[in-house]
Amino acid sequence: MDVWAQLASGFAVALTAQNLLWALVGVTLGTAVGVLPGVGPAVTVALLLPITTKVDASGALIMFAGIYYGAMYGGSTTSILLNTPGESATIVTAMEGNQMARRGRAGPALATSAIGSFVAGTLATIGLTFLSPLVVELGLKFGPPEYFALMIVAFTTVSSVLGDSTLRGMASLFLGLAIGLVGIDNQTGQARFAFGVPQLLDGIEVVTIAVGLFAVGETIYAASKLGQAKETLETLRGSVWMKAEDWRRSWKAWIRGTFIGFPFGTIPAGGAEIPTFLSYAVERKLSDRPEEFGKGAIEGVAGPEAANNASSTGAMVPLLTLGLPTSATAAILLSAFQQYGLQPGPLLFEANAALVWGLIASFYVGNVMLLVLNLPMVGLWVKLLEIPKPQLYAGILVFAAMGVYGMRQSPFDVFLLYAVGLGGFVMRRFGFPAAPVIVGMILGPLAEEQMRRALAISQGDPRIFVTHPISAALLALAVLVIVAPWAWRRFGPRARA
Repeated sequence: MDVWAQLASGFAVALTAQNLLWALVGVTLGTAVGVLPGVGPAVTVALLLPITTKVDASGALIMFAGIYYGAMYGGSTTSILLNTPGESATIVTAMEGNQMARRGRAGPALATSAIGSFVAGTLATIGLTFLSPLVVELGLKFGPPEYFALMIVAFTTVSSVLGDSTLRGMASLFLGLAIGLVGIDNQTGQARFAFGVPQLLDGIEVVTIAVGLFAVGETIYAASKLGQAKETLETLRGSVWMKAEDWRRSWKAWIRGTFIGFPFGTIPAGGAEIPTFLSYAVERKLSDRPEEFGKGAIEGVAGPEAANNASSTGAMVPLLTLGLPTSATAAILLSAFQQYGLQPGPLLFEANAALVWGLIASFYVGNVMLLVLNLPMVGLWVKLLEIPKPQLYAGILVFAAMGVYGMRQSPFDVFLLYAVGLGGFVMRRFGFPAAPVIVGMILGPLAEEQMRRALAISQGDPRIFVTHPISAALLALAVLVIVAPWAWRRFGPRARA
């Protein structure tokens, strides 16, 4: 079946009334949480994991994906009107967008952000459509040694690029690996790390850890920062539509931002921060009005916002085809797949083709929905910025507890949730990234299983991992990811200077 036929079958799934409704719910929630400072897509998906266990897998994953890229749209509203980036990827948008708002041009800034997000999201989804089958063809050549090496690459890249320190990232990863080992070993029947607690014999739910780290931990951290910075909400004056001059200055920036952001999303390069700053630098270099940068240049909003959205869509390529998360939200989406007994990777495209292509097709539909939601209804989203923070954070904590308790009606799970949440707050306070914990917890048992299979094939000879060309190349890449940043800091131009 060629790509066009697969995409057509995907639209047949995505355009059902039920999945259209879930897509609408997802993009609406995504826009809302993008607007609200301190509440990101990772927190929202983690919060919804417990209460979507009864929802059909296609509908739930379409909704979660909608939350992910919908938050990229909504984040620009906070950055432009409040000068408070909801995520690090929208820092550049705040630089120019808030200056435009102060000059009474908040409407065109929001418009170029929304339209640029639509253009970038659609072009990046086309890239996802045609690149995914190529990566799957490569993935189908993998055996147990290659899969184990791929997991090692996932561990090293996520630990290195998510966070400010490779050492802290690795510490978080090993914590996740240890949590993933809790419970009864499937092959030997031995209890591991249960410490005599009966509730731990079945293992720890990924959902409980995800909600604890991303919802409870992040909320406590955000609440601890209340009142430390003064926020001034710029009013939305004048027309929200762009003039002909704004269109002329924006459309090239949208295209360039897309082609900068999408490749960075497909590789573990630290999320959308690098492509947004790179796009900003390119637009400043190519602009015929460089003197406006720093004072409200519309290209400084259009390009980075396109790069941001293209990067988030690009992150779905390694997630769907290889099971490699390249961002914190992608790590939570990985746990959402596992909640339904699905493991992203090449075999997912064979065993669950309708689900995968339905999810890809929903990106096209969701981008149209987001354009309709963001341009005419921008005044409604601005109202969300008036919600008092204490009530918002308290609601998140209560919602998290209700969701986790509802999974198994276990008070132990709620106790564990808040214990993990306090641990997440401490990690956030001292700069330890949370995403590697989730990646280690999910992929750790899979890596162990593939390692055991490979060693069984080789009758215990560990050389099997370096005698297979693909696995040897992947292990070399993992070593390079760890060594290269250290070598650059130690021997690079800045160190010599």
